[in-house]
Amino acid sequence: IRHHQEIHVVMGNEACDLDSTVSALALAYFLAKTSPAPKAAFIPVLNIPRADFALRTETTFLLREQGIPAASLIFRDEIDLGGLHRAGLLSLTLVDHHVLPGADAALEEAVVEVLDHRPLEGDRAPGCRVTAEPVGSCATLVTERIAQGPPGVLDRPMAALLHGTILLDCVNLSPAAGKVTPRDVACVSLLEERFPELPARDTVFEALQAAKFDVSGLTTEQMLRKDLKVLSSDELVLAISAIYVDLETFLRRPGLLQDLESFCQARGYAGLVAMMISFNERNEPSRQLAVYSQHETLRGTVCRALEEATTPSLHLQPLLSPWSCVGTYAQGNALASRKKVLPILRAAL
Repeated sequence: IRHHQEIHVVMGNEACDLDSTVSALALAYFLAKTSPAPKAAFIPVLNIPRADFALRTETTFLLREQGIPAASLIFRDEIDLGGLHRAGLLSLTLVDHHVLPGADAALEEAVVEVLDHRPLEGDRAPGCRVTAEPVGSCATLVTERIAQGPPGVLDRPMAALLHGTILLDCVNLSPAAGKVTPRDVACVSLLEERFPELPARDTVFEALQAAKFDVSGLTTEQMLRKDLKVLSSDELVLAISAIYVDLETFLRRPGLLQDLESFCQARGYAGLVAMMISFNERNEPSRQLAVYSQHETLRGTVCRALEEATTPSLHLQPLLSPWSCVGTYAQGNALASRKKVLPILRAAL
């Protein structure tokens, strides 16, 4: 701010999963190498506090593998985006999301570009460059952008980051998982052609998958925070956590009910939907749901909305729950990921 230097921040979403992190790192690196703006500093920002980084087990694993130390990363609690914006120095590129949460609404006018793989909600300002394409991974869109740029910018560590991210997001390019598109496949092939020494797809995917689902060292509170989305209406806030163990293992955790209650109370959540996902040895997903709330009306409303949903239908089968304040289900439609369940819950709220 003292030097009146333009700061161009590239930032992923608040879940700060591997896709958001790698998309921000790679695109900021590409812009820094190719931008005509001589004075701008291009900074990838991980959209979580540094204290939460340990929860992103697959991200810490892949960055460590590529020799990128956590000390060289910048986290959301280490940069004053509001101050930079008020000083008129902030440009913001959003990757892997395109709607800033309410708390960041003031930063909307700093957004100069959006790169996302979700359908657009609402219009952007006329000067904003928008790429919103239905591909399996935002890293695919970043790879396409870099591949169209000057040769030589793409180096091996960046290629390895992008390659691993697309493979993890698209479940090793498996059509059965319902996420991969021809463009994701094309980008993985392009990276492998340019860097034939990249490890085999199966090796990369299995290592990342193991790292992602390794929640052995986490407390229940950390598990709930690890992959968390939040929905709010005028009256209440609902948390939706992706949990990487099966329901039975989760329910057996010591002191679970107390932990759920503390988690919601501490953050002002009226309830919590925990979406379990686990994989068999053929990498086929199995999904289960737990709906927790001490408010019977809210719990009933959420459970009904999930049971009666038709776009998509979740094919829920109620399971016996150990507690009256927790509704539990097997989810027959294993392709209905959280992305597809969020609109159902938003409508219910």
